[in-house]
Amino acid sequence: MTDTSADTAAIRDGYMQQARRKRLYGGIILLVFVALMASGFRLADDRNAGGFWSGLPNVFDFPADVIADTWPKLNQLPGHMTYFFPALMETINIAAVSTLIGAGFAMVLSMLSTRGLARWPRLIPLFRRAMDIMRAVPEIVIALVLIFVLGGGPMPAMIAIAFHTAGALGKLFSEVNENADLKPVEGLQSVGATWLQRMWLGVVPQVSPNYLSYALLRFEINIRASAILGFVGAGGIGYELRNAMSWGKGRFDEAAAIFLLLFITIVIFDQLSSHVRNLMIAKRERGRA
Repeated sequence: MTDTSADTAAIRDGYMQQARRKRLYGGIILLVFVALMASGFRLADDRNAGGFWSGLPNVFDFPADVIADTWPKLNQLPGHMTYFFPALMETINIAAVSTLIGAGFAMVLSMLSTRGLARWPRLIPLFRRAMDIMRAVPEIVIALVLIFVLGGGPMPAMIAIAFHTAGALGKLFSEVNENADLKPVEGLQSVGATWLQRMWLGVVPQVSPNYLSYALLRFEINIRASAILGFVGAGGIGYELRNAMSWGKGRFDEAAAIFLLLFITIVIFDQLSSHVRNLMIAKRERGRA
């Protein structure tokens, strides 16, 4: 009994030491994080055109101006929304096409960068670094370069978003591929199927629900991205919003109509994609049962 009590006490003491050490490390990491945040905020505030604290009381000035300009013209909002609806459809089209193109490239890149599926295993690090670069470059930077080369319009936005989407979805798709069962692939290989046939018939049917779920989520993100790119001349509803805001007071009712259109669109597609994902999850659970 004495030996058992001594062992229990030793285990308890060891556990308490580990717990104290963990709390100490956690406290140190928290202090470092707070110090980095404070120094980063101070540096950003010093380099800002105006001080953050001095400008903070004015943060609600623009919303107040929009509401004050829109309230007397509420009866004109439906007309404004109808007028800007084609620009909204252009934004949705940009997001849809760029998502489809980006998802197609992501499928290929993910399979070329997944162990056990890659066509050229030695080139897996190359394809993974390529996807890292595609994710690292923001869409707005790519769009600005393409606008300089191709001129303004929806094409630069579509290419920029598709490029970034391929890198982002490629990473997610490759993680899904790693959980795929390789037995169908091996069976197809044994009967002489090509690499493309093995991927299309042996892997895609397994991972397509997850592919679609991630693609729908990315489509929501791309709608917002295409609207933002409109501010730099890439067309769509963002371009109209920039023009409405640049006129200042007297045209803020048009900006309010565009805000409403964007809000309604994002909510609709968010609910739609969530519904589709829930149906897919329910179907997958029924299949497992």
